[in-house]
Amino acid sequence: MPIVVNLDVMMAKRKISAGELAEKVGITPANLSILKNNKAKAIRFSTLEAICRALDCQPADLLEYRES
Repeated sequence: MPIVVNLDVMMAKRKISAGELAEKVGITPANLSILKNNKAKAIRFSTLEAICRALDCQPADLLEYRES
């Protein structure tokens, strides 16, 4: 998949656990895991906004395009 989610990298930089982030964002730990493991086919802008707010980052810090 050409879009890579670098959520685990940003979580490590911010020293936040998956459970804590899921709670702050308002999604289930299972859905957060799907995002972290690059299994998601889509993400709502409201969810992306909440993740960026919780991690104090920009969408570009989380999403990366790689040619396949």
